[in-house]
Amino acid sequence: MAAPAARPLHLFEGHGVEVEAMIVDAASFDVRPVADQVLRAATGEWADEAVRGDVAWSNELALHVIELKVAQPAPRLAGVAAAFQREVSAINAILAPLSARLMPGAMHPWMDPLAETVLWPHECSTIYQTFDRIFRCQGHGWSNLQSLHLNLPFHGDEEFARLHAAIRLVLPIIPALAAASPFVEGRLTGLLDNRLDFYRSHVARIPSVMGLIIPEPVFSQEEYAERIFEPIRRDVAPHDPAGVLEVEFTNARGAIARFSRGSIEIRLIDAQECPAADLAVAHLIVQAVKALCDERWSSHSTQRTWDTEPLRDLLLDTMRTADETPLRDSAYLAHFGLPSHELTAGDLWRHIAAGVPEPDDSECRRALDIILHRGPLARRLLRRLDPCISRASLRDLARSLCDGLELGEPLSPEAR
Repeated sequence: MAAPAARPLHLFEGHGVEVEAMIVDAASFDVRPVADQVLRAATGEWADEAVRGDVAWSNELALHVIELKVAQPAPRLAGVAAAFQREVSAINAILAPLSARLMPGAMHPWMDPLAETVLWPHECSTIYQTFDRIFRCQGHGWSNLQSLHLNLPFHGDEEFARLHAAIRLVLPIIPALAAASPFVEGRLTGLLDNRLDFYRSHVARIPSVMGLIIPEPVFSQEEYAERIFEPIRRDVAPHDPAGVLEVEFTNARGAIARFSRGSIEIRLIDAQECPAADLAVAHLIVQAVKALCDERWSSHSTQRTWDTEPLRDLLLDTMRTADETPLRDSAYLAHFGLPSHELTAGDLWRHIAAGVPEPDDSECRRALDIILHRGPLARRLLRRLDPCISRASLRDLARSLCDGLELGEPLSPEAR
């Protein structure tokens, strides 16, 4: 997460962006657990973070994952993609002598996490060891997932309520825009967003930590503490007698309130194929949330009325079929100013995009156009494969992803 701002930020005054990427072998494209060596090369020590001007690199739970993030909340998203692309090149320059490189996407296509997971062994390892002891982190929902986290600020309960209500309505359709994980251990599962399917059950041992993935309809800090934080604190305590895990950072819902930082973090966005695509997705999600906060299509009071279960059910649908998911709930569509006849989730995102500002960066505009009209990354990945999926065809796809990340190019659905 980006460091907190020097002063409290109000709605949409800042944007925290964090994107994870895999480190893979340059020849085999298997995962390579060498993120600590990258950070050591950048800092001269076994550090968990390297701050490089307006961007920072940081570790994650698994040693084959590294994260790029803005060092401070960015007033605007313009320029963030170019800054991240610059750091991709810097990391790849460090990885080249190790015969490794960065690979984008939300899940490694054939990783076996039970055999290949190596947890971060340095600073903060006590936290990771505690999570591992309680939840067993050698699984896809822990060690084989790469996401884009988007942090949006609020100040005070009124702004929190407005932001939380809007985010809850947008969460279920995020996979229609961002699904990027159609493969698990070299096979198709029928879902386009497998990362979220594993993520929603990765803390099943203590159900209150995740809830129903869509957060409850709570609209003040006091109510949030009572209905979300206290059950987590109570249920985790017997498993964590030393109190290592902080409740704000144990909460695993699809959007989590960080009252200590004055922000809500959206966690349901799959990592894309390059920074331009990551920031294109972030831009449109921010614009959708902002339009709802501004009551462009529906009132804040009606946005607050949605129960969690129907939003969760819609999310499960979009995890499977992404942009082609039918939207039949007229009350939901009305929140976005659409008539009650049946549309797809892709239609809804195109409607939103038509009514909000475009990304400032031309690369992001191009990436967003590809996503909206050629489908999310998961769908484009499937179109690039031979009819019969094989390890060889997946390696070719992995090579294309690595090359595209290096060049900053969105993935076309056609073979190169």
